[in-house]
Amino acid sequence: MGMGKKMLVVLFTMAVVSFGGNLAGAQMHHVVGGDRGWAPSSDMASWCSGKNFRVGDKIWFSYSAAEESVAEVGSMEEYVSCDVSNPIRMYTEGINSISLDKEGMRYFTSGKPESCKNGLKLPVQVLPRDSPQNPMDTTLEGSASALAAAPKTPSGSTHLYESLLLLLFGIGLCYLSI
Repeated sequence: MGMGKKMLVVLFTMAVVSFGGNLAGAQMHHVVGGDRGWAPSSDMASWCSGKNFRVGDKIWFSYSAAEESVAEVGSMEEYVSCDVSNPIRMYTEGINSISLDKEGMRYFTSGKPESCKNGLKLPVQVLPRDSPQNPMDTTLEGSASALAAAPKTPSGSTHLYESLLLLLFGIGLCYLSI
């Protein structure tokens, strides 16, 4: 292999490693409530346990539009009291993707006060993209939900992404060595 091709291999390797490290930690998609979705039978406290929400992530609410809705309220007081009379936004379509685009607290409740009072509500503490893996646990007064430390094992999507990077790296090496 000539000097030019060796240099290309080195540059290609550096690019994959550089971009791969940043992209593997990129946005996560959280489906609120897991398999049950946003429903009165969902246990939001259990679902929320072990989750970290970071700037750039998305949360997805999936629910029966005929039976439920999601309200984003502006304060902890509205969240705790399940006051949905003046929401920041009301989601009623049955499936909603919400981008977490800045740090801070966001509060989501059921659009039905009775479902909210029975625990169908979710506080979301949005952390900086580069914050530590295990921030201090937070419990909100009057909430059935608690924010907890991140799981120790990377998600399947991270493994899939890393495998894809290795495959592309291998293809690139094959191409450059031809």
